[in-house]
Amino acid sequence: MHKPVLLKEVLHFSGEIHPHRILDGTFGRGGHTRELLKLSPTGEVTALDQDLDAITYGCDTFATDINAGRLRLLHGSFHDLKSAVGAEEGRYDVILLDLGVSSPQLDVAERGFSFYHDGPLDMRMNRSQTTTAADVVNDWPEVELLTIFKEYGEIRRPDRVVRAIVQDRKTQRFTTTRQLAGLIERVEGWKRKGHHPATTYFLALRMAVNNELEGLSQALPDLMRALRLGGRLLVITFHSLEDRIIKYAFKESELGFPLFKKVIVPTREEQAENPRARSAKLRIFQRGSGNEDESQYATDAGD
Repeated sequence: MHKPVLLKEVLHFSGEIHPHRILDGTFGRGGHTRELLKLSPTGEVTALDQDLDAITYGCDTFATDINAGRLRLLHGSFHDLKSAVGAEEGRYDVILLDLGVSSPQLDVAERGFSFYHDGPLDMRMNRSQTTTAADVVNDWPEVELLTIFKEYGEIRRPDRVVRAIVQDRKTQRFTTTRQLAGLIERVEGWKRKGHHPATTYFLALRMAVNNELEGLSQALPDLMRALRLGGRLLVITFHSLEDRIIKYAFKESELGFPLFKKVIVPTREEQAENPRARSAKLRIFQRGSGNEDESQYATDAGD
């Protein structure tokens, strides 16, 4: 069962403004959406996901809410909000983004997100797109692979791994997650107990395949404009680069202000119960004029 991250905090800061129209831009398995529907018993939630498996799951699981007109579930990406929902300015009271990969995506081998399950080297969140992780690993020039791993994975010296990839792919294409993870293990070795050497390489590949950072940067202005005055945009990130983009976009926007200077992180209890929540960070933007505040939830982490 997928556990929604920072759920208590999301509901607290959404509930403060008594939302009626809510947009969940990353539906996943509907953990946040389910509770947001309860938060606003007379309101409506529009939920997006670029993964058709998530949409199929949601149509079955949330059929009652959909039939009642309380939930609109759409196949699309928040990266292109206007195309996905025809976002008019000032429509939503609350917009939520959870930028993590959902547990079912990680745990299903055929999606190719995880090196713990041997499967095709895929990593596409939207499987209707053409470029897969295998295409990147096998066909992209050496200099572009270096850039991906340095910039997205924040790996200081990926040179040996990239050279090994380029050498090995001359004789055999990389087709599975185990192939690539095995090469990285061989070249990098285990430097830190409990931290697989392929972790940051796979993260960087996923970001490249799904155009995650560029798509996020381009989408933020539209998301902010889609809020009514006093409305809030809540974004949960799991990577320092994502958090940095959010932090400065909120700070520099002329449409509103970050609700808090500091970032919100999961409690120790949540981190113990759900290890995937450990790197989560929440930032909140409010449309309109006002001042940044402090909160019992906020922490210096990520500043």
